[in-house]
Amino acid sequence: MAKKKTAEERRRRAAELRAERLKQERRRKILTVTGFTTAAVLVVGLLAFAVFMEVRSRVIPGVAEYEVGSYVHVGTGETVAYEQSPPVGGDHWSSWQNCAVYTEPVTTELAVHALEHGAVWITYDPELAQEEVDELAGMYNPGDYLVISPYEGEMDAPIVASSWGRQITAETAGDEALQKFVRAYERGRDVPEPGASCSGAVSENAAEVEAMLVETGGVGAEEMEGPGDTPAEDGPAEGAEDGGSQESGGEDSEEEPAEESTE
Repeated sequence: MAKKKTAEERRRRAAELRAERLKQERRRKILTVTGFTTAAVLVVGLLAFAVFMEVRSRVIPGVAEYEVGSYVHVGTGETVAYEQSPPVGGDHWSSWQNCAVYTEPVTTELAVHALEHGAVWITYDPELAQEEVDELAGMYNPGDYLVISPYEGEMDAPIVASSWGRQITAETAGDEALQKFVRAYERGRDVPEPGASCSGAVSENAAEVEAMLVETGGVGAEEMEGPGDTPAEDGPAEGAEDGGSQESGGEDSEEEPAEESTE
């Protein structure tokens, strides 16, 4: 009788152990699923927050957007009539304004070419207070795609920042929307020539460029480009166009003396 009772106890004990193991396994599965779900929710939440922050940073109040029609090279020295002042794109000279801080106005047609490369052009009223000018200049660090200069044309505010197809106005250099605009569109990718150089070309201001044009009777694009300029920096197509015009010009100059000698 005792043996039978002991056997029953063993079976009961074994059943209890199996039930306990099944219970623990179910608990582990629940915890595992819960952990994966929590991790997934956390990842989705972080992604959603990142997207929200990115969208919020891109939503900049006061930005005006424009469609840029033609943006071809025109002859160096030719004045272009732009629809906006300062312009946000359009036809321009074959060289560009080096990205830097300028204390005098720069040539508009050169600055527009810098916009085509992804630069932001910050222009300000020449009568702007010096502390504001200094704060604007402090926004530039070597290598930045920023052209900062006074502007003598019409502007809707003391400070105007322009990128390709976009523009924003500001009353002060510390304007939050202005700062966001520069962060969002400096070295822009939605431009005709993203990644092209913003150095190695023209570092002279507008008055100096005008003097060069007067002195040479119309300086060629190859003479205005600095020694660091290469066709690869501004795109193969653009370099090829420049090279072709130089070669054709050379052939024309060689033909004229030949005609005179024949006569």
